[in-house]
Amino acid sequence: MRKIGSRLFILMIVTLVIGVAAVHAGNISPVGEKIASDARGNAIYLTTGNGIQIGYKLIGSGEPLLLLTGLGATMDGWSPAFIDAASKKYQLILMDNRGMGYTTDNGVEFTYRLFAQDAIALLDALGVRKTNVLGFSQSSVTTQNLLLYYPERINKAIIYATSTNGSSVAAKLKGKPLSDNPTVEKQFQAAKHWKTPLHKMQSIENPVMLLVGTADTVVGIESSKILAKLIPGAWLVQFKNGTHNLQFEAPAEFTQIVLTFLTMNETVPAHSAK
Repeated sequence: MRKIGSRLFILMIVTLVIGVAAVHAGNISPVGEKIASDARGNAIYLTTGNGIQIGYKLIGSGEPLLLLTGLGATMDGWSPAFIDAASKKYQLILMDNRGMGYTTDNGVEFTYRLFAQDAIALLDALGVRKTNVLGFSQSSVTTQNLLLYYPERINKAIIYATSTNGSSVAAKLKGKPLSDNPTVEKQFQAAKHWKTPLHKMQSIENPVMLLVGTADTVVGIESSKILAKLIPGAWLVQFKNGTHNLQFEAPAEFTQIVLTFLTMNETVPAHSAK
C-alpha cells in the first residue's frame, strides 16, 4: 500500500508539473501580419475581424489580460509602469479601438455593442477562449457589454472610470481638441446613446471590480457606486483625489490594486446546510 501511495503521489506531482508547464507553454501566439514596432520595441500586428483590420500587441507571459483603452486614445495610452508590472504576471492583449491607431473603420455606426464585438473578434482570431479584461473610460462601457453579452468569454473584469449615462460624459468632452477627429466624433455619438440597462446588471456572475478616482470630473463617481451595488459581489475601489488620469497619478497603487484583484480568489466555496 505504501508503494502504491508513493506512486500515486509521484504521479500527482508529475501531472501538476506538466499542467503548470502547459499553462506557460500556452501563451498566445500572434496572428496576422507584423506591421510595426512601438517606441519600446513591442511588435504591432494587424489581423482581420468583425469587418475591419484590428491593430494589436501582445506583451508579457501568463494568463491573458485584455486591455481596452478610452475615447480618443490608442493602445499606447496605458501607464508604462502598469504595463511593465502587469506583463510580468499576465500576457497583455492591447488593441486599438475601431477607427483609432492601426485599427480601421468600415463606416458602420459606432455602438458599445459593436466595440464589444470587435474585442471578441480579436480574441477569436487569437484563439483565446477566455480572458481577464480591464476597460478604461469609453472601454469601461465596452466591458459592461462584454459582461452582459459574452460572460462566458470573460474571467475577471475591471471597470475603470465608467458611466451609466454616456450623454453627460459626451457633453463634458465636446469641444475638446480631440473632437475635431471624425472617429472621435463617432465615439461621442455612441456615448450619447448609451444608458446602462441597470435592470440587467444583477445577472452578472463574473468577478468585477469598479475602479474610480473621487476627483474624476469626466465620469464622476456615482456610476461606479451604482454598478457596485447592483453587480453581485463587486468590488468598489475609490482613489481619493484621483482624476480621470488616475493610472498616471498613482501608477504603483493602481497596479497594486489591479493585480490584487486579479490574483485573489475572493469566492468562498458554498457550504451545505447542516
